[in-house]
Amino acid sequence: MEKVALNIQNLCKVYPKDLRALNEVNLKVNSGDFYALLGPNGAGKSTLIGIISSIVNKTSGKVEILGIDIDKNHALAKKKMGIVGQEVNFNQFETVYQILTQQAGYYGLNKKVIKKNSEYYLKALDLWDRRNEQGRTLSGGMKRRLMVAKALVNEPELLILDEPTAGVDIELRRSLWEFLKEINNKGTTIILTTHYLEEAEKLCKNISIIDQGKIVKESSMKSLLSELESEIYIFETKEKIAKDIDFDKLKITLLDENSFSVQVHKSIGVNEILKEFQSKNIEINSIHNETNRLEELFLKLTKQE
Repeated sequence: MEKVALNIQNLCKVYPKDLRALNEVNLKVNSGDFYALLGPNGAGKSTLIGIISSIVNKTSGKVEILGIDIDKNHALAKKKMGIVGQEVNFNQFETVYQILTQQAGYYGLNKKVIKKNSEYYLKALDLWDRRNEQGRTLSGGMKRRLMVAKALVNEPELLILDEPTAGVDIELRRSLWEFLKEINNKGTTIILTTHYLEEAEKLCKNISIIDQGKIVKESSMKSLLSELESEIYIFETKEKIAKDIDFDKLKITLLDENSFSVQVHKSIGVNEILKEFQSKNIEINSIHNETNRLEELFLKLTKQE
């Protein structure tokens, strides 16, 4: 039987004046998964993470971390997970190394393990050369990486990331993606919330979309993306395209003299489009997908179109 990293049953959070932030939420994340939890602003994501991390008190329902009920054994459940929140939450006047070693000390790790783990995660996240500098001297991207190291220094089985790459430049974001894929492949379960839907599509195996305090969709990423009826591709050609060329029934938009976009229905596929171009002696140099597939489905499911 597959081990469950996070099990949430009938979770509710009701604020005064009957404001329901979460309404009967059920969610199960298996161990080893890389799971996306997506939703528009105000959907309930931060409340859900707040309850899991015991920052927010739930109204009703059940939350288990690796089979441990957070109400019955909060301390043990907390040892099993690491959380990277949206806000920087370390002492900015301590050195980077001190921030990590003190965090590890809270979990009762011995000095040898603390030293080993701190060095490993600082090196893995390219912070080792800054270990003796105060946290406040780090750039925004480095602070985000230090937050990840801080959440992992006790080697939790479950890592929850709430907007981990917000405000991080593209190079740092992609290096963080590679690191997260690496630790996931080694067995760490990861739950990710992000507004960068490309990030969720590239990293996550399964997904839940929450809207107005309810889970409106649960699916594997592959199955969800297959629901998209059509996609838009950009084709760049070797030679200039004749303006009067007839593409029959294809939905083609000329972008300039060497490129055009095509709306491709999934029943047709890109290969059929390429055959059409070949029959008209049009040589294609490159193809790329213009459609952010997950974004299209996200807007549809949360009715933001």
